[in-house]
Amino acid sequence: MFITAGSVCLAAPWNQFRGPNGEGKSEANAPSAFGEDKNVKWKTPMPGKAWSSPVVWGDQVWFTNAEKDGKKLWAVCLDLETGRVVHNALVFEIEKPQFCIEKNSYASPTPVIEAGRVYVTFGSHGTACLDTKTARTLWHRQDLACDHFRGAASSPILHGDLFILLFDGADQQYVVALDKKDGKTKWLHRRAFDFRTDNGDAKKGYGTPSIITHQGRAQLICPAAVATEALDPATGELLWTVRTGGMNASALPLYGHGLVFVSNGMGRLSAIRPEGTGDISVKGIVWDANKNIPRKPSYILLGDLLFMMDDSGIASCMDAKTGAVVWNERIGGAYSASPILAKDRIYWFSEEGDVPVIAAAREFKLVAKNKLPDGFMATPAVAGDALILRTKSAVYRVQ
Repeated sequence: MFITAGSVCLAAPWNQFRGPNGEGKSEANAPSAFGEDKNVKWKTPMPGKAWSSPVVWGDQVWFTNAEKDGKKLWAVCLDLETGRVVHNALVFEIEKPQFCIEKNSYASPTPVIEAGRVYVTFGSHGTACLDTKTARTLWHRQDLACDHFRGAASSPILHGDLFILLFDGADQQYVVALDKKDGKTKWLHRRAFDFRTDNGDAKKGYGTPSIITHQGRAQLICPAAVATEALDPATGELLWTVRTGGMNASALPLYGHGLVFVSNGMGRLSAIRPEGTGDISVKGIVWDANKNIPRKPSYILLGDLLFMMDDSGIASCMDAKTGAVVWNERIGGAYSASPILAKDRIYWFSEEGDVPVIAAAREFKLVAKNKLPDGFMATPAVAGDALILRTKSAVYRVQ
């Protein structure tokens, strides 16, 4: 535990996309009701167009930003206590950015942070490590290439001394681990399965990997179009593959009850027993579900229950062990951001700015429905009992 400015106690830093282990869970005593003029400690306007989520370490909030045309790419740091801009570091200038669809942005991947260092990536346009005190670039790479086709969105993770990224483009698809100290490549794994298509849209992906330990074996779970691979995180060696189908995979894999929960980006959720080697598609899939499954947002796993909101605003609760539906309810709206859990409440964030708050329980209960202007594409962060929310035009501290 450490203390931030304003005596905000953090049980664990919100260090990556969806926080510790990518699970989206916290013990925050956050307000269930808030709005532009209610329970907002500060609001910092943020120009540009960028969907990366905030990360928090100590008294700093970091995220990336970009001009709409992608020619200038920044790393931004706010003071957690006041919302003041501490750093606005121009990391890369790109003469000819790749094409990016309107739904995406040139700064969609979320940074990952640790003591003294923040790591940012803009996909093939560049990856860098910055000193959190000075915002000075410690190392950078611009030779990790792929054609993202519709823009980059895969967020990185840290594992020991490794900084791990997915590059799933239309032309090439690979997983790479860099030495976090100097950015040099430690290993690179090229996707080893047959996509069975020449369609670039059916090959690209937006996935964020996760690290699990199953039966004493560490595994790096790497979702992609068509299939999900598990690698040895230390070496990049392929452990197993499951053909999960789909394309545009973006949800972060979760682990519980001896199962890995993987979304294929096209409305199918698979519960996989992460055992064995080679292609385990037949024996590895314990259950599948394809009704009201989100294409972009991730899930919340709490005990035996999986909570989710599909892209069109249908909230669901499923039994994680069997895939049986416990309940589903239409909330309405469009959703790209992933939910977060604060104690016993789940917060969702719509593209229109609605924030429904639902009890994390076997019986559906809408606790509150809030609203902020401009809407959400970025998944929020948690700092103590505060929510750090990034809309399309501003960053808020709600407490």
